Amino acid sequence: MSQHERPGSARRDELLERAYRYALAHGLGELSLRPLAAAIGSSPRVLLFLFGSKDQLIRALLGRARADELAALRRAREAGGADDFPAAVRTTWGWLVDPAHRPMLVLWVQAYGRSLSEPDGPWAGFARQTVEDWLGLLTEVQRGADADAGPDPALGLAVLRGALLDLLATGDAARATAVVERYLRLIGAAAR
Repeated sequence: MSQHERPGSARRDELLERAYRYALAHGLGELSLRPLAAAIGSSPRVLLFLFGSKDQLIRALLGRARADELAALRRAREAGGADDFPAAVRTTWGWLVDPAHRPMLVLWVQAYGRSLSEPDGPWAGFARQTVEDWLGLLTEVQRGADADAGPDPALGLAVLRGALLDLLATGDAARATAVVERYLRLIGAAAR
C-alpha cells in the first residue's frame, strides 16, 4: 500500500458510493471537496483522511465508474453468447442507449477527455484502460470466428464509441441506433 492509499472501511465504502452518486449528478470536472462533503454528509477533512487526497478520491471514483462499466460489458458478453459478435455489439449498444445510463456515460466522457489532456493527473490511464476493457469484450466474442474473416473488434469499438459520442452530443438515439444497426448489417453481409 502506498503512503496515499488508505485501507478499506465501511465508512469509506459508504462515502465512496455517495460521492459516486454525486459525481454522476454533477460530474468530476470541477470537483471541489467542500460542496461534495456537504452533499454527502461528511467533511473535507474526513474525505482527506479516508482517501488520502483529492486526487486519490478522484481515482477511487474513476475505479467505481469502471466497475459499473465492466459489469455492463460482462452482461453484454453473457447476453450475446460466447462467439456472437453482432449480438455482443447490439447488447452493448442497447445498454449504452438506455437513458438511465446517461449520467454514467457523461462521467465516462469527462474522465476519458481528462485522461487525454492530463495524462499525469488522477485521470492517468483511464482512457487507455477503458479502450482495453471494451476491446477485450469485442475480441473475446469475436474469437469464435476466423480472426481474418470475422469482424474487426477495433472497428466495432470505433462504431460504438462514435455512435455513443453522437448520442451524447445530440440526444438523437434513433440516428445513432440506425448507424449501429447499419454496421451490423454490413458485417453480416460481409460474412456471407
